[in-house]
Amino acid sequence: MKHIDINGLQLEYRDYPAAEADRPTLLLLHEGLGCVHMWRDFPAKLATATGCRVIVWSRAGYGGSQAYAEPRTPRYMHREAEQALPALIAALDVERPVLIGHSDGGSIALIFAGTFPDVPVGVAVLAPHGFVEELSLAGIREARTAWENTDLPKKLARYHHAQTERVFGEWNDTWLSPAFRDWNIEDYVGKIRCPVLAIQGEDDEYGTMRQIDFIAERLPGTQLLKLAQCGHTPQRDQEAVVLEALTRFVGGL
Repeated sequence: MKHIDINGLQLEYRDYPAAEADRPTLLLLHEGLGCVHMWRDFPAKLATATGCRVIVWSRAGYGGSQAYAEPRTPRYMHREAEQALPALIAALDVERPVLIGHSDGGSIALIFAGTFPDVPVGVAVLAPHGFVEELSLAGIREARTAWENTDLPKKLARYHHAQTERVFGEWNDTWLSPAFRDWNIEDYVGKIRCPVLAIQGEDDEYGTMRQIDFIAERLPGTQLLKLAQCGHTPQRDQEAVVLEALTRFVGGL
């Protein structure tokens, strides 16, 4: 595992080299409770399938990355998109990346692409959040129950170690706070100028199909992939289909 200084914090990352020349770099953005290790072997498989360089990292406070000194705010995804991600791209000397984001990572990718429309050559999002739905809040309340009554803390501690309680608490508390109820990034999506692929599972416990349908409404030409027998983690629930879709999307850019 490598580390890189981003805005004064040491962030862990893994870099899979390109197997083919003249391919874009793929940047993978993890979910709200994720990190480098929670992608498992998906980045390696994606690098093999596409021939692209693939970079995956843990955001500040996740996995083995240093945490911010200050507590999270309802604009935590905006902070990642507008400050941390541009700094990471510059530090790694990446030009015109393809952003591939899961859940919160998908939202961050969309905010970034709407804020810096000339930077990404493409954006693919898996189970992204564009706004807050009651289904999302119900899923997060259930996660709180699992945290209090199951071995979820122990499972997450394998990845986040001493930061586990803060990782879960800030994520859960922020989403359930009254200040977050009106969180919405639809205006950012409308400013995106690159091709977009949006993937959603029919059994997603954190969002309905509106979470990707609105993207297509704002951006005609958006490719939608709706997956049966798939929950909130398409890259695990339907790995082969997602790899094929991403490979085809990247190849067509």
